[in-house]
Amino acid sequence: MAGLAVTVNGIATECPQGFSVDQLLVHLELPPDRVAVERNRRIVRRDQRAHMSVEDGDSFEIVTFVGGG
Repeated sequence: MAGLAVTVNGIATECPQGFSVDQLLVHLELPPDRVAVERNRRIVRRDQRAHMSVEDGDSFEIVTFVGGG
């Protein structure tokens, strides 16, 4: 299985081919329920992530929500 070249928060990385956005988050050890994801400068809604395939050359910005006061 060949890997895909993607960029995550400005860092070039690789992920397995056939991954969904949710699978990418798990692969990156990020909590899918506590992040906001932008793919190629477009916000990805949480309900779209499981069905949206990661493509070679995609660029992601991922922000983790942190609680506190």
